Amino acid sequence: MKFLTATLIWAAMVVAASAAPGQCSVTGYDSFDCDVALDGGGLTFELPDGGIFAFTVIEEDLGEVYLIAADAAPGQPPRVLRDFRPLDGQPGCWARDDDYQFCVLLEQ
Repeated sequence: MKFLTATLIWAAMVVAASAAPGQCSVTGYDSFDCDVALDGGGLTFELPDGGIFAFTVIEEDLGEVYLIAADAAPGQPPRVLRDFRPLDGQPGCWARDDDYQFCVLLEQ
């Protein structure tokens, strides 16, 4: 199932840039409604505090998260979190050890 989930998420990200309504959860926030932008390399959505969450798969079953603060100034680099892996039995969910996790479920 892990490979299938990762494959489905990767396939969704390969679609031309588009947005889809969904339900998101990220460490530090309760679950929230989100509009997920999908493009050929990843997905992006706005966090409840106005920041931007971006995720990209860099190789099979391995991804990186980029967090852009709501008050980021031009030229300010994002916060980069590495080594995310899909969670077994939780489609659309990825985690970095036990310290950070996110889930993105798109409405069908």
